[in-house]
Amino acid sequence: MSKTIERIYGDTAPTHAVIWLHGLGATADDFVPVIPYLGLSEKLNIRFVFPQAPDRPITLNGGYVMPGWYDIKGTDITDKEDLTGMTQSRQMLDALIDEQIAKGVPSANILLAGFSQGGAVAYYTGIRSVHKLAGILALSTYLPFLSSAKAEHSGANLLTPILAMHGKFDSVVPLSAGKLSVDGLTILGYQVEWREYEMEHTVVPEQLEDIGSWINKLFS
Repeated sequence: MSKTIERIYGDTAPTHAVIWLHGLGATADDFVPVIPYLGLSEKLNIRFVFPQAPDRPITLNGGYVMPGWYDIKGTDITDKEDLTGMTQSRQMLDALIDEQIAKGVPSANILLAGFSQGGAVAYYTGIRSVHKLAGILALSTYLPFLSSAKAEHSGANLLTPILAMHGKFDSVVPLSAGKLSVDGLTILGYQVEWREYEMEHTVVPEQLEDIGSWINKLFS
């Protein structure tokens, strides 16, 4: 893995952390600019961590090498399930969680966030983590390996708030795929809040405000 970008929000040492993973083909700096638009409380002190996915050939894109958390072999959801790549990305995210804990941020103050592929890694890792987390923010994404979730989830985050947001007109990750994942997690007992937006595979200002409000409540 190459560069990881960190940004500090607040005036004193961070008490909370947000680890935010970008989507396929993007870079670590993709979501850095959204911080000022979240409307975060001035009382909060947060370390934002934006890791960079490694470059890898993506089968769906003709083997073209680009930043990706895992390979995508086809357009169907099951074609997007690359266990080797997902395992590598989970190990990376687990290491980042451990790093924040070592820096003095309790796991219960750590939020995992991700867009599209990054959200899939946040989902996958979050429900398998042995650490109690603050929350999981899943943007325009789905839960890979849903069929194995029942056997593999740790249960440590059954009461952890999960916010899943999706565009009604998403042609990359269909709305139905996002809903299917939320339904699957709900059946397992997870606390998932679902929100839909009038958008495609992107983020919109209204959504950023909603994310900020949710983080303010989560970290208060």
